[in-house]
Amino acid sequence: MPNQRLKHLDTLESDMSRQRLKHLDTLESESIHIMREVAAECKNPVLLFSGGKDSIVMLRLAEKTFRPGRFPFPLMHIDTEHNFPEVIAFRDRRVAELGERLIVRSVQDSIDKGRVAVKSPTESRNVLQTITLLDAITEFGFDACFGGARRDEEKARAKERIFSFRDEFGQWDPKHQRPELWDLYNTRVHKGEHMRVFPISNWTELDVWQYIASEKLAVPSIYYAHRRAVVQRAGGWLPVSHLVQPIDGEKTEDRLVRFRTVGDMSCTCPVESAASNPEEIIAETAVTRLTERGATRMDDKTFEASMELRKKEGYF
Repeated sequence: MPNQRLKHLDTLESDMSRQRLKHLDTLESESIHIMREVAAECKNPVLLFSGGKDSIVMLRLAEKTFRPGRFPFPLMHIDTEHNFPEVIAFRDRRVAELGERLIVRSVQDSIDKGRVAVKSPTESRNVLQTITLLDAITEFGFDACFGGARRDEEKARAKERIFSFRDEFGQWDPKHQRPELWDLYNTRVHKGEHMRVFPISNWTELDVWQYIASEKLAVPSIYYAHRRAVVQRAGGWLPVSHLVQPIDGEKTEDRLVRFRTVGDMSCTCPVESAASNPEEIIAETAVTRLTERGATRMDDKTFEASMELRKKEGYF
C-alpha cells in the first residue's frame, strides 16, 4: 500500500507538472504571435527593458521569436536615476550578453532641460518618467513600444488591450479602445500616434516566476531574500538609501526581505521573505492575496485611480 501511494503521488505530481508546462507553452505561443505581428505590421518598434523580471521574460520571448537573427528593434530604458544599482548592473550585463542595442534616456536630463519639474531631489520619479518616455518616442519616431505590463498587476492595467492605442499626445483613452477579436489586432496608426504592446498581458505574477524557473532565467539579486536596512513608513518597509533616511523618530531595522517588483528606491517596498530561489518564490506567490504593485509600490497607493490617470497622460 505505501508503495502504491508513493506511485500515485509521483503520477499526480508529474501530471501537474505537465499541465503547468502546457499552460506556459500556451502563454509563450500567444506572446510570440504578438511579437511577430508587431514586427510584420509596425515600421519602427522598440522594446522597453528595465532589468526587471517582466522585461527579462520579454527578452527571452524575443529570443525565441527572432533568434538566430538580431531583434528587429532596439531596447530602451527610461532611467529615473533612482533605480536600484543591482538592477542597472543586471540591465547592462544582460544587454551585453545579447549583443543588442540599448537606448537610455534619463529623467534627470529632462529635469535639467526644464521639461520636468521636481519638488524634492529625493521624491519618487516613477511618475516623472512619462515626459521622458514621450520625448524619446518622438525623438526616434517609434510607432510601437513593447512593454511588460500585465493585467493582474493593477486595476487600470486590467482595462487595457494588448495593443493599446496612444494618440498624438501619447494619451490613452480607456473608453475608446480597439476590439481584439480572435487574436486579430488593428496596428494602424497615423504619424505621431503609436501603440503600446503588451505580449505578456494575460500572464500572472505566478506565470512569470514559473517561466523564469522553467527557462532558468537569471534575475537581479534583490528579487531573492537578503538582509537589508529598512524603515517602516505608510504601512510598508522602505529600503534605507541616500533617498530614504529615517525621519520623525523612525528606526532603522535590519530585516530579511525580497522585492516583488523593482521601481524607484524611494517608493518601492520589499516584503519580508526567506525565499531564495524561484521555486520558493512560486510557493509564496501561489498563496498571496495582494498584487505585487498593491503590496509594494507606494506611488500606486496615492489614491484609487492614480495609475489610470497616469496612463491617460502617457505612462507605461
